[in-house]
Amino acid sequence: MSAPLLSAIGETITRFLDDQETLLATIGSSDLLPVARAGTAGGKRLRPAYCYWGYVAAAGQPTDAQPLLDVASSLDLLHVSALVHDDLIDDADTRRGMPSAHKQFEALHAGRGGRGSAAEFGTSSAILLGDLLLMWSIELADRSGAPGLDQARPLLSVMRAEVTAGQFLDVSAQYGVTGASSVADELDAAQRILEYKSGRYSIRRPVQVGAALAGADDDLQAALAEFGSVIGRAFQLRDDVLGVYGRPEVTGKPYGGDIHEGKRTVLVLTALTNASPAEARELDDLLGAPGLTDGDVDRAAEIIESTGARAHVDRIIDDGMRQAIAVLDSAPMTSDGRTALAQLAERSVNRAH
Repeated sequence: MSAPLLSAIGETITRFLDDQETLLATIGSSDLLPVARAGTAGGKRLRPAYCYWGYVAAAGQPTDAQPLLDVASSLDLLHVSALVHDDLIDDADTRRGMPSAHKQFEALHAGRGGRGSAAEFGTSSAILLGDLLLMWSIELADRSGAPGLDQARPLLSVMRAEVTAGQFLDVSAQYGVTGASSVADELDAAQRILEYKSGRYSIRRPVQVGAALAGADDDLQAALAEFGSVIGRAFQLRDDVLGVYGRPEVTGKPYGGDIHEGKRTVLVLTALTNASPAEARELDDLLGAPGLTDGDVDRAAEIIESTGARAHVDRIIDDGMRQAIAVLDSAPMTSDGRTALAQLAERSVNRAH
């Protein structure tokens, strides 16, 4: 992603948050803002970038980019909203190498000698911040004045619903309440999670939103939908690999976070399917077990590798990348959009964090 686009997205979000200072100060809730700023200060900005280049793919560079940047940047506010809630669900202490939102609020409670439980204050505050960020994402898009906003609104709405319902499916799978009666059933649910929690939310809907803002026709929208789902699934599969094998100093997340959380991802479920009965039992026992050591995580990673699951997932990612590029090559779009989307796809799936 180009530095100027990254900078423009960051500046758009900063200006929007600056505009919220007076309201929050009037209410007496200014403590929400520093945590919101911290959560939105970094990250890959993938969703805004896909939105921006989806527009360019349909109509070329905009004469006035700010309305498009407003809508694109709203997707990062939505993303951070989801991350704040996701860290609560996963009981994650860190995000992008810094304390997660609920931990920042716990520190605020402790620093001011608050009453009651710091953890409960942190949880309550993070829930509210996540909700506020969701509302802010809607506000930023709605006030953009983008000419094609009416065409994009249905996609924005379904994107918000899909990621929330996909997150619920993920939680249901983790707690074993999807009704799955076998590992094969769990794998089917995991594939649906890939599509709805990640594929559509991370790439398909953002690129379609951008194209809708530009008035894209049905043929281009269909091509971008296929491209987005394929790369979105590959993006999440790479995340699953990093959730087991990624290094904390690179990912900004705890080592073996998915093993500690007991996540039954496509990677893990493929390993359980391919493993010997003894290895499957051992891996199943390690998933989400309390008090896991780095050695335990290493052992889980070793079992997954030995079953061929990691190599299998890597092949799916590589196949997805080839399919996505083929879709871009055959779709009717601008050359600038095609080039940028291909580069974004490469960065999305071949990454170390």
